[in-house]
Amino acid sequence: MSHNIFINTLIISFVLIFLSSCSTPKDIKYMNKNNYLDKLESIDPSFKKNDILLYVDIDKQSMIHINKGKIQNVYPISSSSYGTGSKENSFKTPLGKHEIYKKIGYNLPENAILKGRVWNGAIADIIKEPIDTDFDHVTSRILWLDGLEIGKNKGKGIDSRNRFIYIHGTAEEGLIGKPASDGCIRMYNSDVIKLFDLVDEKAQVWIY
Repeated sequence: MSHNIFINTLIISFVLIFLSSCSTPKDIKYMNKNNYLDKLESIDPSFKKNDILLYVDIDKQSMIHINKGKIQNVYPISSSSYGTGSKENSFKTPLGKHEIYKKIGYNLPENAILKGRVWNGAIADIIKEPIDTDFDHVTSRILWLDGLEIGKNKGKGIDSRNRFIYIHGTAEEGLIGKPASDGCIRMYNSDVIKLFDLVDEKAQVWIY
């Protein structure tokens, strides 16, 4: 009798695990998508007019790739460990509307280290553990951002382009998902390479 009870309990447990694995991720993903779109709607309802829009959610440490109002992908990112702000030399991630000023790194190998936006032939050793090193390598690809809001992220002392704010790959992949950069938006190298090929210069990037 006790053996039958044990078997039945085991079967029920497996069924519950199977059902949860089938349904829960889909539901969570759907809810997250709605949350992102609702937040964008509250920021500026005209966001749907952009053919391509990258929306960086600082709170969720995520970047959402939107095409004509529909979410194409959600990428984990890492913004500044110093918080948000536009002041020059603050090492903070600027908020507001931006656009991609320049794409740099066409056809470079994954994990290529760019210094001054130039590859010198070096390849980064990728750190998968959550370790903060003394260097902040820019790797694989660069999407150089330009602020669109005068007095907020464009202009003397607060200019995102002059502050060299990028979306780029990082050697510290173990820190993706939490604030860890010196102002830029970090991504997994494989993700930034994929994204690089999907967006054009002048595409808008909203950081909130």
